[in-house]
Amino acid sequence: MGVLVEDYRRIADAVAADVAAGRLRPGDRLPPQRAFARRRRIAASTAARVYGELARRGLVVGEVGRGTFVRAGAVEPALADPGGAPVDLQLNFPVLPEQSALMAASLATMLRPDVLAEALRAGGVTGTAAARAAASELLARTGWQPSPSRILFTGNGKQSLAATIAALVPVGGRLGVEALTYPVVRTICARLGITAVPLEMDEHGVVPDSVRAAAVRAVYLQPVLHNPLGVTMPPARREDVVAVLEELDLPVVEDAVYTFLSDEPPLAALAPERTVLVDSLSKRIAPGLTLGFVVPPDRFFDEIAATVRGGGWTASRFAVDAAAHHISDGTAAVVQQAKRADARARQRLVAEKLDVRADPRAYHCWWELPPPWRADTFAAAAAAEGIAVTPASAFAIGAAPNAVRLALASPPVDRLSAALDVLARIARGTPDLDS
Repeated sequence: MGVLVEDYRRIADAVAADVAAGRLRPGDRLPPQRAFARRRRIAASTAARVYGELARRGLVVGEVGRGTFVRAGAVEPALADPGGAPVDLQLNFPVLPEQSALMAASLATMLRPDVLAEALRAGGVTGTAAARAAASELLARTGWQPSPSRILFTGNGKQSLAATIAALVPVGGRLGVEALTYPVVRTICARLGITAVPLEMDEHGVVPDSVRAAAVRAVYLQPVLHNPLGVTMPPARREDVVAVLEELDLPVVEDAVYTFLSDEPPLAALAPERTVLVDSLSKRIAPGLTLGFVVPPDRFFDEIAATVRGGGWTASRFAVDAAAHHISDGTAAVVQQAKRADARARQRLVAEKLDVRADPRAYHCWWELPPPWRADTFAAAAAAEGIAVTPASAFAIGAAPNAVRLALASPPVDRLSAALDVLARIARGTPDLDS
């Protein structure tokens, strides 16, 4: 007699126990679902739910045309250097050695008692007039500058995204996202009760026809230096995407977090009446100075502002005033230019050592791995050498390609160079799943 459909979680628990006990190792391939169903004497539909549950728990990953594999688990770093800390190629928060001195000088005036007294007041979603003017200057790009009156402030970029998505898509609604996307967006959707619908991509970004076929309430896109792929939509693709959005009367959330590395114009310049641009200071300046920006068109302004207030996502007045100081005295511009040069220098290292897909302006790159490597097995092998990389499954909605993302911003350049040499050596070898 077959197992009831309701018992799929119990079967998933048994497979999870095999992973935890080492009976199933990182990189091991699970049998096809029909073969799994026969062995367990369950319906094929129950097997599909078991595999879905294992993927939801992060224990397995599906790879197009290859099957379902056990993901790499947490691996203790084993670095040979004296510091003993892993080389982090997962998180991308660039902080340059010289910028702390610049920022300290910029903030000196805030230590005056009268100025500090103002900065310690409660903040508001619209900040201050001076902060709105400064933010308008910071966010301006070729052919576009937001009106100061349309800028909202949140505690960080993630809060900007959450508030915007919550305002545009109701509970139970559908948000179109690129098939490979910023992982936090998937988490936000799950917590808000929203379905993230994958949109097909090619070498130029999202495919316009996939938006037409998705039946969604809004779309989330990263047109410039996409995370994780690093691609930037060419002008013709932007126009085609905007045409579809206008045809369907869809709003679009434009994530502009990496645009400080580029002069590309935003989608907001092409479709100002339907684009909500979101940005933050975490990468532009530093993760310790968190401040998010939302630039909505008039028709969404009040709803998003109310959602920011209701969610408790209003920025602190101190962060707003500190950011205004950094922008108005030119510190932010100096840091931005230095980071552009730093990103290009790091990409030159990558080009010398690896065969990767990369934009020379970006702080990350996308590495389509050579056979016989699989993404999660490669991540485990890198972790064993003390190097943290991110497999494609972290970004994929659905089946994941055989690739990893390398975030280049965190380690010092010399450690990055050494880590890239190690990754190149690993890629030239073959997986050792029995070690």
